[in-house]
Amino acid sequence: MSDKENLEEHKEKQKKQSIFDKHQKEKFENIINPIDADKTAKNPGLLPYAHTVGGAIIIPTEKGIMKSKALAAMEQQTEMQLNQIKEQIDLLAKQAKEIQSRTQISMEIYNADMGFEPLVNHNYFLYERTKTGEKVLSMIAPDQWGRSSKLHFMAEVQLLADRTWKVIRENSEDSIDI
Repeated sequence: MSDKENLEEHKEKQKKQSIFDKHQKEKFENIINPIDADKTAKNPGLLPYAHTVGGAIIIPTEKGIMKSKALAAMEQQTEMQLNQIKEQIDLLAKQAKEIQSRTQISMEIYNADMGFEPLVNHNYFLYERTKTGEKVLSMIAPDQWGRSSKLHFMAEVQLLADRTWKVIRENSEDSIDI
């Protein structure tokens, strides 16, 4: 006997040994499920909760709770540290802008006409000549000039120890020429 003949013989035996006869099979095939299809799960074994009244109760384990708390704490800590770094970056950017500003005003002052040697931590006054636009550094404050001055007050500045200049106050736009 060949394998093919054995296989066919085996199939015939299975048909004869069927649990249900034709009549019973027809009964089961014609059954209509009374439960609404929208209220049933296609794969109930994959649901994260019990899908029947008698189903097993699913309770989070202590391990799951511990992981959840650890993750929440980690996220909070990470967010706090990232915010600290952002604040530090903002502070460094602000300091860099201040240094650039001091460098720029220092270049203007060192290119200005200066008839004296400025001292560290002393305040001086930067003016602009109205006719030529040339900058002038002076020890005389704007309110100490007489009426005959041809200078426009720009800023009060202070010489710092690193030989850069810091602006103490700038001329507001509504200020009067002296």
